[in-house]
Amino acid sequence: MRRRGPVFEKANGWIRFCEFVMFPLTRVLGRRSFEGLEVVAIPGPVLVVANHISQLDPVYTAVYLRKSGRLPHIMAKASLFRIPVVGKILTGTGMIPVERGGGQGQVGLEAAIKMLHDGHMVLIYPDGTVTRDPDQWPMKPRPGVAAMALSGDFPVIPVVHWGTQEVYVPYVKGGFHPLPRKNIRVVAGPPVDLSAFRGRPVDARLIRDVSYVIQGAVRDLLGEVRGETPPVEFYDQKKADRLRARAEAAGTAANIETVVATDPVAAVEPAAEKKDR
Repeated sequence: MRRRGPVFEKANGWIRFCEFVMFPLTRVLGRRSFEGLEVVAIPGPVLVVANHISQLDPVYTAVYLRKSGRLPHIMAKASLFRIPVVGKILTGTGMIPVERGGGQGQVGLEAAIKMLHDGHMVLIYPDGTVTRDPDQWPMKPRPGVAAMALSGDFPVIPVVHWGTQEVYVPYVKGGFHPLPRKNIRVVAGPPVDLSAFRGRPVDARLIRDVSYVIQGAVRDLLGEVRGETPPVEFYDQKKADRLRARAEAAGTAANIETVVATDPVAAVEPAAEKKDR
């Protein structure tokens, strides 16, 4: 398969194997549309930030970025690397394992930053997992995305998917529905303008503000792709979990939807706050 791009990077055997499988797979699973490839087809370090609406997203993101000529290094849950065969493939393709909890995530973060400083492209999903937002908008971002973006002066480019959630419905048993074939769009937007934040002392406030600006760019691009006005606030999974636990303890609600119906702003996080937590 011939691919064009000003920054085409050589692939090893593991990557070629994945290309052999994943390139046709993305066509079989849906009618894919790749837009804005020229935005990511640039040399040097690039941090790609993407929304996460389905477990299929990494497949489409990887193929999309590879079509631009780049070799993306994707940050993924460390537990995946411990699965036989799968772990070898992930390691062989240059994916970055990220441990969760207990402060272990710092190791993966440092590895990703080193990749950027070495001139590579790194992909991160700021949500940290498939979104739990009831309307599938991006959630409150994790701070790691801001730490990476502030580690150097390189482009931070938003990429969004829409349609993958209809093929593989997240968190639903038997949620794989490839037929009838769905339209799947992957779109890159212009780099996020972080000039106002660069050169400032890095503290908790700056990390929070930058992470919200980056996630806001992802959210707004997704709104354009969906043709809808996105929410101003980010869904906060931790708040939602607390609401659910409170409701269950009180015996007043069986699920979070009931709680949110009575308190619609309780499970969202303001996109920009006035003071530090």
